[in-house]
Amino acid sequence: MESSSSFAILSVFISLFLLTSPWKASAQEDFLQCLASHSNQSMPQVYVPKSPSFLSVLQSSIYNLRFTSPATPKPQFIITPNHESQIQALVVCSKKHGLKITTRSGGHDFEGLSYRANVPFVLIDLVNFRTIDVNIRDNSAWVQAGATLGEVYYRIAEKSPIHGFPAGACPTVGVGGHISGGGFGLMVRKFGMAADHVLDARIINAKGEILDRKTMGEDLFWAIRGGGVTSFGVLLAWKIRLVPVPPTVTVSIITKTLQQGATELVHKWQSVASYGVPNELSIALHIGVVDTGSNNGTRKQLGRTVQATFTTLFLGPATQLLQVMEKKFPELGMKQEDCKEMRWVESTVRTSGFPDGTPVDILLNRSSLPKTTFKAKSDFVTRPIPKVGLEGIWKRFLKEERPELVIGVWGGRVNRISEHKIAFPHEIW
Repeated sequence: MESSSSFAILSVFISLFLLTSPWKASAQEDFLQCLASHSNQSMPQVYVPKSPSFLSVLQSSIYNLRFTSPATPKPQFIITPNHESQIQALVVCSKKHGLKITTRSGGHDFEGLSYRANVPFVLIDLVNFRTIDVNIRDNSAWVQAGATLGEVYYRIAEKSPIHGFPAGACPTVGVGGHISGGGFGLMVRKFGMAADHVLDARIINAKGEILDRKTMGEDLFWAIRGGGVTSFGVLLAWKIRLVPVPPTVTVSIITKTLQQGATELVHKWQSVASYGVPNELSIALHIGVVDTGSNNGTRKQLGRTVQATFTTLFLGPATQLLQVMEKKFPELGMKQEDCKEMRWVESTVRTSGFPDGTPVDILLNRSSLPKTTFKAKSDFVTRPIPKVGLEGIWKRFLKEERPELVIGVWGGRVNRISEHKIAFPHEIW
């Protein structure tokens, strides 16, 4: 039931009043004293709105610049803990003083829910929780929640060229939120979701207790894999299962405009990429708008067109990839010069959008990707979009300033995993 306009305006006014009204100095001091008295280790680093570096710390991991405006609700405190006991103290004191807790591991969530709220809140920034302990002997790794996907990929590759982890393509995404929401990337068809490969976890519950898989029980362990962790506690770390990757993988990135037959290719891609190719092959699709035209002397005549980018990852050599593509998707016209063989860790750099030849240590740079202003949403498509539907999308795109559409393909192993195995409900259609 929709609220009336007057009620909506009143609700917004009350929320803004609560969020912009600063705490009394005495309440702030009481909270800090509570934090100090419950911290077994030293006090964590605490930033309050009057701290000189408050805004820089707050905005350090905000990738959607929509939420850097003065109108965006700000936390009463930002905490950057470096020990688990400091988070335990924070949970206890936040509960005592009526503060909501938001937890940020990477800051990539589209709507900024890890660093804003509609009630007074405290932000836990897990930037110092980035330890990654890789154990090749038992094909596992303990990964703290503040680590990024890029850091995980890099540390795995340090230990082994034939181990990997099936997670997202963006290297600056935080592990904590990514895996708790399911987590999929270009190896999803071969291995399933990232959350399918969680072996154990450490969280702090609302009582300030540290729990692992055994002490939290299987019901809660099920819920935090794909159902989001923040409803149940503060995630400290995941224990993940590593997966085997070949010494050589192949990456191909091909772009086609409408004038080069993009509509026909995208339409065909839908019927091929999910079900018509081996699980070792994944072809992701990015659609955007590019300028086209020519310079005529001093007069620049530019138009716009839709461009589709086909990003292919194949877990094997280029010769095998070309054989598959010639048989299953010859319309794309993939040639030997379109393919580049590399190590799996190098493929995580190339498929995330960095230029060919970018060193793999870019994965350790938490600020390697640009920050922009955007509005985005995700959805699932279970039937191919007809050509007339694609043409309608193109018309809408050409009216927008910077439209983007990113389509990932599933199928393969995802369709053989029960939708009840983890709390992420979209694994079997």
